[in-house]
Amino acid sequence: MKKVDIMKDMDELTDTYCMECFVIRDLRKTRGKQGAHRFCIESCTVGEQLQFLGNEMMKVYEKK
Repeated sequence: MKKVDIMKDMDELTDTYCMECFVIRDLRKTRGKQGAHRFCIESCTVGEQLQFLGNEMMKVYEKK
């Protein structure tokens, strides 16, 4: 996978699911920004996919 393709996939995911996410908006009110971020990292399926793509991006950079 090329890094440009990975970045496009990441942008598409965040634009589609994260920009208007009601869960994040509610968690920011109740837990704060850090609590909402922690939810995205640990529990959200979109967050898991973003982590996977980030790891793929690191593999591309390590090959060079």
